[in-house]
Amino acid sequence: MLAYILRRLLLMIPTLIGVLLLTFVVIQFVPGGPVEQLISQIQGHGTGGEAAGTATGLYRGDSGLDNEKLEKLKEIYGFDKPAYQRFFEMLGNFAVFDLGESYIYQQSVTELIISKLPVSITLGVWTFLITYLVCIPLGISKAVRDGSTFDVLSSTIILVGYAIPGFVLGITLLVFFGGGSFWDVFPLRDIISDNWAQLSWYEKILDYLWHITLPLISLVIGSLAIMTMLTKNSFLEEIRKQYVLTARAKGLSENKVLYKHVFRNAMIPLVTSFPAAFIGAFFTGSLLIETIFSLDGLGLLGYESVVRRDYPVVMGSLYFFTLLGLFAKLLTDILYVVVDPRIQFESVK
Repeated sequence: MLAYILRRLLLMIPTLIGVLLLTFVVIQFVPGGPVEQLISQIQGHGTGGEAAGTATGLYRGDSGLDNEKLEKLKEIYGFDKPAYQRFFEMLGNFAVFDLGESYIYQQSVTELIISKLPVSITLGVWTFLITYLVCIPLGISKAVRDGSTFDVLSSTIILVGYAIPGFVLGITLLVFFGGGSFWDVFPLRDIISDNWAQLSWYEKILDYLWHITLPLISLVIGSLAIMTMLTKNSFLEEIRKQYVLTARAKGLSENKVLYKHVFRNAMIPLVTSFPAAFIGAFFTGSLLIETIFSLDGLGLLGYESVVRRDYPVVMGSLYFFTLLGLFAKLLTDILYVVVDPRIQFESVK
């Protein structure tokens, strides 16, 4: 197993480099980079799409800046060096977890990511907990009552919820309950109120729950169908096996058969998916949800960094997310052995 883990760790290196290289190459061909945006701001043309639209012209000298000043601006952002040199310098810095400094925020990318983590972790942890606490009991109930009216109705409801994109549901909830055309029940932005520090401890809890209700509903609804059906199918597969028929023939009660024999085997695919689901809950779908509800988390940071061409933040956050994802996958494989000792990694080539 140690040899397998070592191989997987070594394989992470080319995988990580490949992801970073692909993104870096794409970035080189995206118009409206930081130099163009700065020149556009100096000329009063704005930022973002306007700067992007004039990017080619700016580099042809149409900006009104002489070549010396233009080269100085490139040097400030490091674009005076060849692309391959910048890429290898970035890899060297990333190897020691130096993610660079944001062009826009004038702050370390590492500090910027850490400052945004609480919001994303909050949404991720709650999404993860609610999904598993609802889906596992519901999936077991559906497996036990397979084909019943309860099974059909619950499947219909969760599949309808799965078919609605999270961002569409978020917008709908804001229209109905966020002071849109109907009721002003929940806040439109932020994860806590401005006067949160002055509230008592129980008011802080209520205020916090009040703010995260709509974002959580938008995130959780789409996750329920996958995990519920996975739980149901996993239990159905085990219930139909020979050892269950043998246990019933011995006179064991249904609860004993279900929770003593079936539960352990059926939970293997669910338990082993914990790491990936836990990490994925932080970032999957959070970009649109955080943008819609104006939550200052990693999703919103990533969106703004792409729009504003803040390349250090784009590459730094990509490196951070990819590294987390690779380690989550490795932890998933290790959990297979912990949950089911019959698996031997010595045979894995």
